Amino acid sequence: MSEINVADIPRLEDLESSLGDLSGKRVFVRADFNVPLDEAGTITDDFRIRAALPTINWLTERGATVVCASHLGRPKGEPNPKYSMDPVRARLAELAPGVELLENLRFDPGETGNDAAFVDQLVDGIDGYVNDAFGASHRSHASIVGLPGRVPAAMGRLLEKEVEVLLGLRNKPKHPFVAVLGGAKISDKLGVIEALLETVDGIIIGGAMCFTFFAAQGKPIGNSLFEPDMVDTCKELLDTAAAQGKTIHLPDDITGTDADGNFAQFGSRLGDGSIGYDIGPGSAAAFTDVIMEARMVFWNGPMGMFEDERFASGTRTLAQAMADTKAFTVVGGGDSAAALAQFKLDDDVSHVSTGGGASLELLENGDLPGLAALRN
Repeated sequence: MSEINVADIPRLEDLESSLGDLSGKRVFVRADFNVPLDEAGTITDDFRIRAALPTINWLTERGATVVCASHLGRPKGEPNPKYSMDPVRARLAELAPGVELLENLRFDPGETGNDAAFVDQLVDGIDGYVNDAFGASHRSHASIVGLPGRVPAAMGRLLEKEVEVLLGLRNKPKHPFVAVLGGAKISDKLGVIEALLETVDGIIIGGAMCFTFFAAQGKPIGNSLFEPDMVDTCKELLDTAAAQGKTIHLPDDITGTDADGNFAQFGSRLGDGSIGYDIGPGSAAAFTDVIMEARMVFWNGPMGMFEDERFASGTRTLAQAMADTKAFTVVGGGDSAAALAQFKLDDDVSHVSTGGGASLELLENGDLPGLAALRN
């Protein structure tokens, strides 16, 4: 695996060295304030705003004027009141008074298109740039890759922590190292599975992903969600793991609904009309044993449809195992982080990443566009 050196990425101290006295300097901080909102537009979890405070406070304590910017939701390149930054701006004013916050970057198509004119607009009047948006650093967007190079640039404290932790998993793992992968689609995680197989001792597969593996083993899966065009790929992954002496742990039992739509539990062979929605209790216990024996665990993706209490048990059990184990535990953002928060276990793991897609891409490729922009 290729390895980038974190020391080659400028830090806040390097920015201060470049700009000199920060007092009165305007510093653009690309944050990730893509927070969840309820139907009334109220923030339901301000974790991502609070996560940016170490960087913001470091700059303001040195007299800098901080101008924050972020995207929120998917407004498709045009203003949309539903995705206004107003709720974030109000919360940020409570946590960091005096800090500016621009309107949603993705209200302008120049953001996702990395348009030079939009970069000109963002950089106007700015003395320095800080990327603290790990969750967006896998995107080659204007605010991520356009500003570095135009003004002195650095990574913020959040981005620095994310890179150190995730590259540590990739390049300096402690064994046994186990990856726990769930979610719906194997195609979304194929690259990271192939990369992880070079490093981990085992991979636990849950969520609807497991049914494509079941199909690869010739097991009936009823009407469960799976990807027919990925069956051969799953066969190859199973063969590759076996050839490398690695274990892909698949569920031995499944919880779901029978052909009549009633709650039911099955083995790893599902009858006609049945649908699997969660790993079963036996699999949850077996997977817990694997986690408890590990020294390092990375988890991305729930074990089932945990939003429905009938199918939350598998994800809850593994979340509890992540909290209980003495291993170094990393949760790769997204639905896994949401599940931890739902079960009130997010404070009991070693590191919860703020970026699901970014964490997977960094583990897969060892670099991100946002990191390359800062180094270059």
